Parts: sequence; C-alpha cells; structure tokens
Amino acid sequence: MGRLGPTEIILILVVIILLFGAKKLPDMARSLGKSARILKSEAKAMKSEDQQSAAAPADPPHAGAQDQQPAPRTIQAAPGDVTSSRPVTEPTDTTKR
Repeated sequence: MGRLGPTEIILILVVIILLFGAKKLPDMARSLGKSARILKSEAKAMKSEDQQSAAAPADPPHAGAQDQQPAPRTIQAAPGDVTSSRPVTEPTDTTKR
C-alpha cells in the first residue's frame, strides 16, 4: 500500500465524476470551501476568546451582572460576507440551582 501512481489517480477521478456527475462537482467544492472557511473563522474566534479570557483578570461578581445582556454574536461565512451572516442565539441556563 504505497504511493498512488498517475493511473490510479485518474481512475479515482473518473469514478468520482461518474458517481456525482460533472454538474454537481463545482457546487460540492464550493460548499466544502465555505464550510472550511466557517470552521477556520470559528476556530480563530474561539482561540482569541480563550486568550482574552486568560489574559483578563477575574472580576468579582456583583449584583448588577445579571441585568446586563451581552451583545448578540454574528457568524459570518467569510470575512466581509454580510449576505450569509446570521445572528447566533446563545443557549440560556433556565434551570434553578
């Protein structure tokens, strides 16, 4: 099970084209690229969020903290792409402890 030669690669490409059709392949590649961009931007946002929370000193909780609502976050498909952006609804903890 070594390297793939040019014959094997061509055979794999022919099978993929036969399975999915030539018309669907560009759409599938486009959606795969969008998904990769979204995943990359979300991973970068989580990493920067973790770095900010680690760098910021812990504030003691005060009485008015529950009254303040954080600003809604927005997920964008690509930087500067506002046509596919959508607001994110954050889960709320409604259970009483």
